[in-house]
Amino acid sequence: METPLGGAEFAPSLTYLNTSRCGLLPRRTVAAVTGLTEALAAGTAGGSGSFEAVDGARRGFARVAGVAPDRVAVGSSVAVHVGLVANSLPSGAEVLFVDGDFGSLITPFAVRGDLKARFVPLEDLADAVRPGTALVAFSSVQSADGRVADLAAVREAAAAHGARTLVDTTQSAGWLPMEAGAYDYTVTGGFKFLMCPRGASFLTVTEEAQESLVPIHAGWFAAEDLDDPYGPAARLAGSARRYDEPPAFLAYHGAERSLGLLGEIGVDAVHAHNTALAARFREGLVALGHRPVPGDSAIVAVPDLGARHDELAAAGVVVSARAGNLRAAFHLYNSAADVDRALDVLS
Repeated sequence: METPLGGAEFAPSLTYLNTSRCGLLPRRTVAAVTGLTEALAAGTAGGSGSFEAVDGARRGFARVAGVAPDRVAVGSSVAVHVGLVANSLPSGAEVLFVDGDFGSLITPFAVRGDLKARFVPLEDLADAVRPGTALVAFSSVQSADGRVADLAAVREAAAAHGARTLVDTTQSAGWLPMEAGAYDYTVTGGFKFLMCPRGASFLTVTEEAQESLVPIHAGWFAAEDLDDPYGPAARLAGSARRYDEPPAFLAYHGAERSLGLLGEIGVDAVHAHNTALAARFREGLVALGHRPVPGDSAIVAVPDLGARHDELAAAGVVVSARAGNLRAAFHLYNSAADVDRALDVLS
């Protein structure tokens, strides 16, 4: 806990506690993106990028998510993946959400206008699943305050009532061990705790859920045979690749390297590191007379303290203000010294 993980891969110039907004890029990731950029400028890239790098990122995420690579689709944003799922529901279907969850998980359903949306507090989510609930859509970790959902309870309740599950793991993938295959769908933005360039995102789909999920934005890259890009695809990929968006190569050249680093360190080690730092920060906040949101999340939120965001920024401590909360997020490149620096400013 005392020293960062990742060695010389990171060189922040500030006390950076803002991974919930955007993760730092490892040096190897910067090198990969820079290399492709220079090749594209020189005309030596042989195209716009490497599909091998895209599949390397797919495999890297699959290791983090605990699924086979053929259950992973790549894309550009969480909202696009969620839109696929929203499109698959019949008119009048009930979708159960958490009050105050992130908009990219909710808005693709809301814009349809013909679905029944129901919102409940996070702590009531499992008990709120009922007969007739078609889908439970929720974040594993809440963006506004870092609270962790009772994943097992929600999964059990959904199974008992025949509801599908959609979990947004953007605020947890990379530090909280996950079993994506236990849910019908997961969606993940790669630019936070996965430390990928923005433009890389991931969708996991179980084989059963794939049967009813229409690949509405399928392009030639979603075809089983990639050698013939003309005309309609004779056959879509049998794997989750049928849901791929055409990849943003710069983002995926970097994502392959970031996910490789995360695989070398291991999510379990990152989890222990991050949560220990967060616990140290919570203890320090309590000693200063503040009341952080309780729990064992790597994200620490302090209600009604968001106004001190600017003060921290002026002192070189980067955090966020969200929903009135001061929000700090700890990741593998942080250390105990970062925690203590933030506490010093707040004192």
